[in-house]
Amino acid sequence: MTPALRQRPAAQRVPSMVDSSATSAGASPFDSPAGSASTTSLSSLSEGDEKIQQKSTNKETGVLLNTYGEEFEIPDYTIKQIRDAIPAHCFRRSGLRGLGYVARDMVCLATTFTLFYNFVTPEYIESKAFRTALWAFYTFAQGLFGTGLWVLAHECGHQSFSPSKILNDTVGWVLHSALLVPYFSWKISHGKHHKATGHLDRDMVFVPRTRDEYASHIGKLSHELSELMEETPIWTLAHTIGQQLIGWPLYIMNNTTGHNKHAKQAEGKGKGKKNGWGGGVNHFYPSSPLYDRKDEQLILLSDLGIGITVFTLYTLCQKFGFNNMLVWYFVPYLWVNHWLVAITYLQHTDPTLPHYDAETWTYARGAAATIDREFGFIGRHLLHGIIETHVLHHYVSTIPFYNADEATEAIKPVMGKHYRENREGGPIGFLKAMWSSARWCQWVEPSKDAAGEGKGVMFFRNRNGLGVPPVKIQAN
Repeated sequence: MTPALRQRPAAQRVPSMVDSSATSAGASPFDSPAGSASTTSLSSLSEGDEKIQQKSTNKETGVLLNTYGEEFEIPDYTIKQIRDAIPAHCFRRSGLRGLGYVARDMVCLATTFTLFYNFVTPEYIESKAFRTALWAFYTFAQGLFGTGLWVLAHECGHQSFSPSKILNDTVGWVLHSALLVPYFSWKISHGKHHKATGHLDRDMVFVPRTRDEYASHIGKLSHELSELMEETPIWTLAHTIGQQLIGWPLYIMNNTTGHNKHAKQAEGKGKGKKNGWGGGVNHFYPSSPLYDRKDEQLILLSDLGIGITVFTLYTLCQKFGFNNMLVWYFVPYLWVNHWLVAITYLQHTDPTLPHYDAETWTYARGAAATIDREFGFIGRHLLHGIIETHVLHHYVSTIPFYNADEATEAIKPVMGKHYRENREGGPIGFLKAMWSSARWCQWVEPSKDAAGEGKGVMFFRNRNGLGVPPVKIQAN
């Protein structure tokens, strides 16, 4: 029996004001990604870049259904339309303002530590249970402030922090190194993610499994998935907990959730290499196929930053003891990782989002394959709006976060129904979306009635009996 389709959560949609005759922009303007993530932004596009060969939207795509059962149409606007809609002042960057936000976040970290270190002690608070609760809150708060600094370093990586590349990379290297993030290594791979968002062969972050890959992962054959229509809450919970605890280290060390088709790397560095332990694909080896040879010195500089931080932490552990450092640094560090993974996962995983094969993907289509959410005061102020304005960020990554709300409103009429947001429930809705996305979004496959170019548009399906059921296929 075909399961009933659930009504999708309420989400605001903006009516399209774009001429339907417009065509989607073709491949990324930089088919072979360069080191700087900033080159993915529209501010770097010249008139010549706009004249790259474009793919026309094939109107005979068949019926494409997202996971909720809503009909999907391939985007039909151009990148130039997006850029032209944004007011010129939104592109202006201020190094002084950026440094002001860094100073603010560091003051928050230092003030919180000073207050807890001096006053959350047996001398002032006799109850051990109350002190423990307060220190637990300390780790949570410091994790948020640390994530704010992480986001500012992310701005540096996109060159949206200031007009100065030297200032951007210096601040980014210091902040990310302090958070055990290899700054240049991540910056380069993240730039490639922006150049190939939603591309099943080239994307670098939360690339979903195909039907065959998922079936193999759970020890089944591909045709058997349509028969596994039972809820799997224990598996979903275990997967989510593991993702939030160790997802970031695994990505940095093993390229987990990144693409695993490294043999296509242009310089041949990916030959014989694969994701996983010992596979030679991580963010620390200059020889990793994630990078071109010209990037290798920057990878070593990133490693140096990590080495300095590790040595500093070791010295502090020797002086103050590991238990103190566990509370002061390491647990807040885990909170930072949690927020980073949660934010990235929910930016790119939703029942409404498409993914594309190599023949169907274009830069404009892929950049629309992300979603804005809402996290209230924490998201907009402590986390610098990274949750609320991510769609805009994928089109113009050099716009600073403090101009992103205005720029987002400017591109909504151009994107029309292809702009996706789910702000229902605010922070609680954001947290609930982690669970619902894990249940609804398990692998991607084409829609049952897809035709022509539509066969290259993939949507999430699941084995939980939720939404559109998997296509039934015959056993070989």
